[in-house]
Amino acid sequence: MQQIIDFIRELDKLKGITRKNRPLGMDRFENAAEHSWQVAVLALSLAEFADPGVDINRVVRMLLIHDVGEIDTGDRIVYAEGGWEEHKEAEMVAARRIFRFLPEPKRSEMMELWEEFEAGETPEARFAHAADRAIPAILNLAFNGQSWVENGITFERVVARIGAPIKAGCPVLWSYLEVRLEGEGAFLP
Repeated sequence: MQQIIDFIRELDKLKGITRKNRPLGMDRFENAAEHSWQVAVLALSLAEFADPGVDINRVVRMLLIHDVGEIDTGDRIVYAEGGWEEHKEAEMVAARRIFRFLPEPKRSEMMELWEEFEAGETPEARFAHAADRAIPAILNLAFNGQSWVENGITFERVVARIGAPIKAGCPVLWSYLEVRLEGEGAFLP
C-alpha cells in the first residue's frame, strides 16, 4: 500500500508543471494534471467515434499517465522545433523512475501503457494521440488563439503538427477541427 501512496504523492507534482494554454476564462496557465484529466475526458466523450474494437478504458488509462515524465522534464509545447529525440529520451527515463514507486505487476503495466502511447502504433494509442493533440487546439480556438499567438505559432505549423495524428486516430474530430481552424485561424500570426 505504501508504494502506491508514494506513487500518488509523486504524481501530485504534475500539478506544478505549467503548460502553455490557459484554462478558459482564467489568467493562469493550465498544469499537466489538468491537461491529463481533460484529455482523458475528451477521449471518453469521443468513444463513439473511435475505430471499432478500440478499448476506450485502455485509452483513458493511457492518457491519465501519458505525461508523467514531465514531472522531471517539464512540458514542451507540441509545436517546438528540434530536440525531440533528447526530450523523449529524458521523458522515458523519468517515466521509469516514477513507475518504480509502484509494486509489480502494476509497475510494468503502467510502463507498458506509457510506452504504447509513445509508440503511437496501436489503435488505442492513435486515438489517445488524437485527443492529446486536439485539446490545445480546442482551447486555442475558444480563447482567440492564446497560446499560438503568445508563442508565435502559425496556422501552417498548427495544421502540420496536429493534423495527421488527429486524422489517423479520430478522422471525425479532425474534420471538425479542420473547418474551424480554416475559418477561425485568421488570428494566427
